[in-house]
Amino acid sequence: MAIMTTEWNGTEYFPVNDFHHVEFLSGNAKQAVHYYRSAFGFEAYAYCGPETGVRDSVSYVLKKKQQYFVITTPLNSIHPASGWLQKHGDGIYDIAFSVNSHQDAYDSCLSRGAEGAFEPELQNNQDGEYGRSSIKTYGDTIHSFIYDSNYQGMWAPNYASLELPPLDVQDTALSAIDHIVGNVEVGKMDEWR
Repeated sequence: MAIMTTEWNGTEYFPVNDFHHVEFLSGNAKQAVHYYRSAFGFEAYAYCGPETGVRDSVSYVLKKKQQYFVITTPLNSIHPASGWLQKHGDGIYDIAFSVNSHQDAYDSCLSRGAEGAFEPELQNNQDGEYGRSSIKTYGDTIHSFIYDSNYQGMWAPNYASLELPPLDVQDTALSAIDHIVGNVEVGKMDEWR
């Protein structure tokens, strides 16, 4: 259960620049990719999986203007996403934010009672710095904090450009994520505040 340790005083504890991406866990990433491309006009952008050095899952990044969806499927039953999918089915796992410091965002949240999901990790290679940390939120959803302002690689480490045949779809006019609503159990809102 989340514990609110202080009332918000109207001041930002750390700057959030924007939504970075929304990650969906899916039992069939290829099918989900086709759906989001054909129904909503998303374009293939990046990929990671066995071909890029990630042996236990595949992830496809889809892009439409300033919004990014990541569709991930585990490749074995011991991957943590397998248990999540058995419990929830296909759905949103991670709502990620672009921040100036993934470390500061994580520390700030933990100092006020949040529980960590993934400790801060900074990868530094020829493409620049890529930092990520995550906290638990409501249910089994997490929020990740992404620092990639000087990262010049494709999406994130271990990702490669993804090209798929174009689809002839109507423009849906989706341009940016302005908000996301998280649903919680009936009568349990106060437990998650």
